[in-house]
Amino acid sequence: MGMTPTARRTLLWLLVVLGLYVGLWAAVFPASFYESFPGPFSSWVAADGPYNEHLVRDVGTFNLGLAAASAAAARYRDRRPGLVVALAWIVSSVPHLGYHLHHLTGLGLVDAVAQVVALSLALVLSVPLLLPDRTVAMTDGTVAGGVVAR
Repeated sequence: MGMTPTARRTLLWLLVVLGLYVGLWAAVFPASFYESFPGPFSSWVAADGPYNEHLVRDVGTFNLGLAAASAAAARYRDRRPGLVVALAWIVSSVPHLGYHLHHLTGLGLVDAVAQVVALSLALVLSVPLLLPDRTVAMTDGTVAGGVVAR
């Protein structure tokens, strides 16, 4: 099983969107992010402790950095830039998800499930980027790397 360049780029662009959503909101409007993230019907950040503008902005700029790296990696057909970006998303996402899995008390069932799903999204998008490139069997019996046999 392997990854096509198109699938790789699609996953990277979805990570860009994720990073921009969190990053722009937290970096530009930190108080709003604190009070109402992930949207108008919940407040996951405020439920976890007192407001700290510095830390919220740090979360925002960190996510903007991941979004920028993801956008840069999406410009390449080669898997290596996407692999590096995937590792960065995974390294940041695993402890973040782990923290929240251990701090679900006080959330309603809908928010608890939504939080786990939302925080798993970066992993769902990143882990497949670790897959090797798909190989294609040529008509002459040889194998070509990538997905387009020319």
